[in-house]
Amino acid sequence: MADSINALVRDLSDDDRSVWQAAEDRLVALGSQVVDHLLPHVGEGGASRLKWSAETVLQRLGDEALPRLREIRQQGPGRLRGNALKALVDLEGAENLDEGDRRAVERLVRIKLMDERPVRLPSEAGRWLAFPADRLDDAVAALGLHDLRPATTVMGVAAATKATDSLEFQDAQGKTRTAYRVFITPAFETWLEELPIQNWRLLWGNSFIDQLDGFTLADKLSERCGEAHFYVVDPYNSAENWYVAREGHGVRSFGSYDHPRFQGEPLPFEVEYREDADEDEAEEYAEGVPYARTAADLISVEPGGMPASGTHGHGWLATTHPDVPNARFKGALPI
Repeated sequence: MADSINALVRDLSDDDRSVWQAAEDRLVALGSQVVDHLLPHVGEGGASRLKWSAETVLQRLGDEALPRLREIRQQGPGRLRGNALKALVDLEGAENLDEGDRRAVERLVRIKLMDERPVRLPSEAGRWLAFPADRLDDAVAALGLHDLRPATTVMGVAAATKATDSLEFQDAQGKTRTAYRVFITPAFETWLEELPIQNWRLLWGNSFIDQLDGFTLADKLSERCGEAHFYVVDPYNSAENWYVAREGHGVRSFGSYDHPRFQGEPLPFEVEYREDADEDEAEEYAEGVPYARTAADLISVEPGGMPASGTHGHGWLATTHPDVPNARFKGALPI
């Protein structure tokens, strides 16, 4: 039987769709006895057909795979224990791990935090909020965040932009609610000394920002923190937005498809761009600066490679409801 299972596992990497799909179906039908044969492939670096299909089969096995995965975590074989932990978190979240495994994950995060710099934030696309770094407690209160957990930047960005970052649950009254997971970055220094705020934290959370509206969230943040920004870079739709709120109200914004595109009075950095524009740039900057990353670079911080010397503290994962901790979200995260 082992040889037959290994042959099916090899078929998972076949280029022929009908072959790997049939292999997945056969492996699922064989049940938990295939777990040991699949685990060596779920921890492979990078993306591959075999990795994707092995993880798909485990997902389809679901609860049927859990007893064997827990047994491997407790008794080995040792070469499979790490990937068994990943599979357990993928299938049921960290909430149902035993105490030893939870402590092991927390210890690994603490170790990684000691040596994670420099960090990098995605700059090619996305949406994020920015607020003064020294107002973290105010930001948490303004957005109603709970269960703050230390997180590396790689871990936090994956949690808020790639992994499952929202889930439905029943509250105490039996009403269906949605909880979101977000990532708050370490504090980053600006490079312009004349700015009144020198250190910023950014908040990432695609579902959170999309569903609760980034502009509204920026207003809430600024009401408690004095100032907050919302940025959007959307290459797919050739669109950009940037929005500055102070004391609870928007003061300046740009949107590629807004009418008018600019609202509010130009900020000082925009006036400088307009005054310094040459003949070819005069029309481009006639009304202001139409680029989110440029605005972020000149009034807070621009995502991308963040220098170690200008990075302070560590990031935090948080959720939006006290009854839904981070551990309930399924999916293993890179650390």
